[in-house]
Amino acid sequence: MEGFPAVIAVDTNLLVYAHRAGCAEHAAARRAIERAAASPDGWCIPLPCVFEFWSVVTHPSCVGGPSPPAVALDFIDSLLSTGGTQVLQPGANFAQRCLRIASNLSVSGPRVFDLQIGLLALEAGVTELWTHDAGFVALPGLKVGDPLTDRGGIKTRGRR
Repeated sequence: MEGFPAVIAVDTNLLVYAHRAGCAEHAAARRAIERAAASPDGWCIPLPCVFEFWSVVTHPSCVGGPSPPAVALDFIDSLLSTGGTQVLQPGANFAQRCLRIASNLSVSGPRVFDLQIGLLALEAGVTELWTHDAGFVALPGLKVGDPLTDRGGIKTRGRR
């Protein structure tokens, strides 16, 4: 995935908030995605985030009720067709690299999902990953920021 042109990757929680009009973070998440889409260097969604988004918003116990699959699909399709995003996909031997890093960094439990998102972003040449997850797994060389905690800007947690 070398040379991928996107500079900003967006995590699942921002997609969920932008999709769910009833949540408190909805307007801020939509603005963040609009800012990412307006980035001259591009933006992307790591593949695991697409499926995690689907899992969350279509789940029967989703707060506010589940989104029908067709509505969830329309949301992702609109980001791809009019939002100008691309989906980051893992390359060959990704699983082995990710598991080695998980072992080296002592990542356990569900945080391995953050790791795969971050590693996909790093390998694609993404320079920033935007998330509203304060505990996102630290990866050396990946700048992680939360566009919902700063009015109009992005607060970053530095290179991790």
